[in-house]
Amino acid sequence: MKAFELARPVTLDQALAELEKDSAKRDRTKLFAGGQDLLTELKEHLVEPDKLVDLKRIPGLDRIEVQADGSLVIGCLVTLATLAEHPETRNFFSAVAEAARSIGSAQIRSQGTVGGNLNQRPRCWYYRNEQAPCLKKGGSECFAYAGLNKYNAILGGGPSYIVHPSDLAPALVAFDAEVTLRGAKGERKLSLEKFYTLPAEADVTRESVLAPDEILTHVRVPAKPGWTSTYVKFKERGSYDFALASVAVAVRATGSPRAIQDARLVLGGVAPKPWSAPKAAEALVGVDDPKNWAAAGNRAVAGAEPLAHNAYKVPLVKGLILKAMEALAKR
Repeated sequence: MKAFELARPVTLDQALAELEKDSAKRDRTKLFAGGQDLLTELKEHLVEPDKLVDLKRIPGLDRIEVQADGSLVIGCLVTLATLAEHPETRNFFSAVAEAARSIGSAQIRSQGTVGGNLNQRPRCWYYRNEQAPCLKKGGSECFAYAGLNKYNAILGGGPSYIVHPSDLAPALVAFDAEVTLRGAKGERKLSLEKFYTLPAEADVTRESVLAPDEILTHVRVPAKPGWTSTYVKFKERGSYDFALASVAVAVRATGSPRAIQDARLVLGGVAPKPWSAPKAAEALVGVDDPKNWAAAGNRAVAGAEPLAHNAYKVPLVKGLILKAMEALAKR
């Protein structure tokens, strides 16, 4: 690990000032929150910043605020464990609580933060191998395209075929979450869905629109009265692991027999960003039965372009959607 300077600001303005000093030298300064992903990157020489800016002494960023309308405002330093067990999250934003609870181990959840999980870097073997000068690290080729691509994208890939590793992101996108980005020039808000970018849309070495001099400070999750939700994932190992594929579903249903009035469906583990599937969600609207669930599964993977070793993700996604809908039907 390369030696670095450690800055410990006690206000957000001080942290932003540290970023602004080095904004011209992109990636020479990194934000440090829980450190679960960043420390791994440092040890593997994937990033070698001159400075880390520790955010943990800044007050207010580790809180969950319940607003008068029932919406949640989640600070970037809220731990995954805190989010998973927060009563409002568990009662009214089930998919978010379930996603947080699915991440890593109890030890990782006690240290990992919401901001860190949303901004973590890809887990692709080639990106994580310091000897592989892949496209994500400024090279000229995505080695996964013709190489070992069991864990890579089937949707939205090209020229890089990474998948976004966050479990929280699909669940939050399903709830139309909004992020607050604070920079030296002010504050901006945008939907979490628009926060992420595809490799073909922008700088292929980045996964989001977060600027070098910005901090993601909060996530606002709007209240959705009358909605129920769930998050399901399939992982290769029974113990803590990243999702081979995951599904976040939120529905508003009424009546008996139950009919779905509105729905949101977002996939994880299959694309370079959380993958919204609006046409699949449309298929769920109407009578809540397995025929519609199966139709939603077919629509969710329409246009998928599996690589040599990951075609299994197509039926896997369909099965996860059925599993999610079965769980919701019992609530």
